Amino acid sequence: MRTYTNLNAGWTFTKPGDAPITVDVPHTWNNLDGQDGGNDYWRGTCAYERRFTVPAFDPTKQVVYLEFEGVNATADVEVNGIACCHHDGGYSTFRTNVTELVKPGENGLLVHVDNSKNDRVYPQKADFTFYGGIYRDVKLLVADATHFSLDYHGGPGIAVTPKIADGEKDADVRVQTWVDGPEADSAEVRVTLTDASGATVGTATGTDVTLALPDAHRWDGLDDPYLYAAKAQLVVAGTVVDEVSTRFGVRSFSYDAKGGFFLNGRSYPLRGVCRHQDRKALGNALTEKEHREDMALIREIGANTLRLAHYQQAQFFYDLCDEAGIVVWAEIPYISEHMPNGRENTISQMTELITQSYNHPSIVCWGVSNEITISTKDKADMLDNHRVLDELCHKLDPTRFTTLACYAMCGPFNKSAFVTDVVSWNLYLGWYVPGLFLNDLWFGFFHLVHPNRVIGMSEYGCEAMPNLHSSRPRRNDHTEEYQCVYHEYMLKFFAKHPYLWATHVWNMFDFAADARDQGGEPGMNHKGLITFDRKTKKDSFYIYKAWWSNEPFVHLCGKRYVDRAEEATSVKVYSNQKEVTLFVNGSKLETRREDPKNPHVFTFFVPLKKGENSIEVTSGQLADSGTIRRVDTPNPDYVLQKKSTQKSNWADNE
Repeated sequence: MRTYTNLNAGWTFTKPGDAPITVDVPHTWNNLDGQDGGNDYWRGTCAYERRFTVPAFDPTKQVVYLEFEGVNATADVEVNGIACCHHDGGYSTFRTNVTELVKPGENGLLVHVDNSKNDRVYPQKADFTFYGGIYRDVKLLVADATHFSLDYHGGPGIAVTPKIADGEKDADVRVQTWVDGPEADSAEVRVTLTDASGATVGTATGTDVTLALPDAHRWDGLDDPYLYAAKAQLVVAGTVVDEVSTRFGVRSFSYDAKGGFFLNGRSYPLRGVCRHQDRKALGNALTEKEHREDMALIREIGANTLRLAHYQQAQFFYDLCDEAGIVVWAEIPYISEHMPNGRENTISQMTELITQSYNHPSIVCWGVSNEITISTKDKADMLDNHRVLDELCHKLDPTRFTTLACYAMCGPFNKSAFVTDVVSWNLYLGWYVPGLFLNDLWFGFFHLVHPNRVIGMSEYGCEAMPNLHSSRPRRNDHTEEYQCVYHEYMLKFFAKHPYLWATHVWNMFDFAADARDQGGEPGMNHKGLITFDRKTKKDSFYIYKAWWSNEPFVHLCGKRYVDRAEEATSVKVYSNQKEVTLFVNGSKLETRREDPKNPHVFTFFVPLKKGENSIEVTSGQLADSGTIRRVDTPNPDYVLQKKSTQKSNWADNE
């Protein structure tokens, strides 16, 4: 049977020009300089080296592999001084067979990791930091010489394909396995399906079997994310020599140009957020703790979909999406600029993404590119590459659909918007461009001229700093208050356009983009609903919670907008309750009922006395409170001090 040994601890890390240091992985060398602005974070080749112990094994009967879950962006692996593996692509799992290179006992491992600029490996141009390092787990794997495949694009060696039609109760579950090794032809594969309680619901024998699953319990999004499990045992001469297992979900889904997205036969509008994985001072070097915290926040806001941008994310996080019932758009970092020399890399990254992530019921579509027209010059080669990727997706996975995200300047007749099954747009009308109403005009026009084309909104948002405020918010002021105005409008806009198959806020969390210098904090994109350190939920977080979540709450906006130089001020409350009451300095000011024309938003006009004023909002037993201090002059710290060199968009620097 296979065994795993974790190799995360005790690496010697060497960066050119610096003395070697000891680190544990996950690790990145850009966790600080990739987040401080200046577009000057160090990119190049660093070395990770360690000794590791291989347990006693018989090379005639067993195999030994090294497994890397994420190394950005290019890895060259040496074992005992011998080169054994080269991998391009910083976000996927890869393995290397080192059976003939290692001996029982102590061995040497050296990994050269390169995130330098080139024209072959994606991403190279984008609005986020490309952290270098071994930033996910490293493991030693020992398995029987005859084993479930370990050599096909980092995949698990098992693929489960449930099939169920809308309205039907019974499902068919196809389980495919791949076997390598000297006894592969004579080995027997035993497949067992179990339900969530662990009870067996089906058995079969073979490398490609289909099992009937009567009265199947569906994976039904947030309402009921039910998971089955499939286990495959490999039997040689009556002995189980290897075993793999995976969870899966039974669901049906479809899309329609007029009705949007459907899950298990019912309308299920996908309304959610995008996620970048990086953290303050950690970069991409995350542990399960950080992934769980992100998922808890996403579940709190009530989102039912995630666009996991712009790269393959950790398998552990896809697992969390399966468990939570989050519908996922998964994509590769084919982004911003088509590189003719990078075509092979787009194909390998897409193959790895689909092969490694195939069994996750949360994933419904594969994203082939993002904003690829921003600076692409060879449009014919780019379009051909898109067609190749689209065909590849359908060949590797006929059960899911394909999509891509188009840039705002990619017009509604651009050929790239019609390659994949559906399309979504990244539009920031009302932020980079004045006029929130332009969203209605743009989508109205597209839907008019392409009534049969399924369309969504893959990015929208505006930047906000929790320390910037205004009673008269306006575009580009980076205040919390304008971000609220923006997102209030967009939520009402989506409610009026049910044909949008999916909408994804950009972004759930602030994230690092070292080329940026906006909002008074270089190196950051502040479009998140939550700050980079995950400690502060901006007020806009709560308007989404009010629309999407069933958890009863009231939220008093503007609690960080303490100093106000006005005799009376506007106070806003977000809630999913129908009625709220505001108290000022202990006295009831007013009770307001929800306005159907402006759902979940309650606005009060509050007179202020000199000095501090206590504000409290209640709805039944729910309450929230804050303090407003009336001052003589406006607080200058609430106003963004713009630099003469500041750009309105990262792409302006290109």
